[in-house]
Amino acid sequence: MTQLENELKALKSGLIQMWDLAYSQLEKAQLSLINFDQGLAREVMQKEKRVNGYELKIDTDCENIFALYTPVAVDLRFVLAVLKINYNLERIGDYAEGIARYVITLKVPFNKDILAKTQLTAMLDSTIGMVRESKQAFEKEDVVLARSLFQKDETLDIINRYAGKILNTFVENDTHNFHEALYVHSIIQKLERVGDQITNIAEEIIFYLEARVLKHKKEK
Repeated sequence: MTQLENELKALKSGLIQMWDLAYSQLEKAQLSLINFDQGLAREVMQKEKRVNGYELKIDTDCENIFALYTPVAVDLRFVLAVLKINYNLERIGDYAEGIARYVITLKVPFNKDILAKTQLTAMLDSTIGMVRESKQAFEKEDVVLARSLFQKDETLDIINRYAGKILNTFVENDTHNFHEALYVHSIIQKLERVGDQITNIAEEIIFYLEARVLKHKKEK
């Protein structure tokens, strides 16, 4: 195995660790919200620095590979994909932290009925599943699985689109629900953006494996 191959293997391993951390952050944010566990929410916020540290290390590793080995063809595409996927995973960590902040700010547990009606709980399950499946697609070099994530993101977009109307009714029935409705809507928007990050990751996986650029294109 050449030195470049060793470096690429280590880079892949580091990105997988970053993926696991982002996944853990989002999963813990979900549990803290559903169980109103403010201690767990604080743990998510504290670990955000660790996510940022991983991102910086992987960025540096990519830059070193560019500088020392000048990779070409599939190796070049791999490093470029890792660089962009790393950024998207860091953003997912940011959104997980944002959800945790709302859990800490709210003084009472979220209304279970409104979580169900807005499909926020289903959205959390879906986004966590998408993070897991995107990692599987990367590890197994599975473009079919990567492409399946585009349709799942469309479902998140639909939930986000209709959440506002449901929350308006929630507030109209009792104006005391205003702040909770605002937090729920903000969380739904964050989860919709997690879906966007996952589709970006899927595009990078396809770019790496097929040398196809999907950015700014709508794949059917």
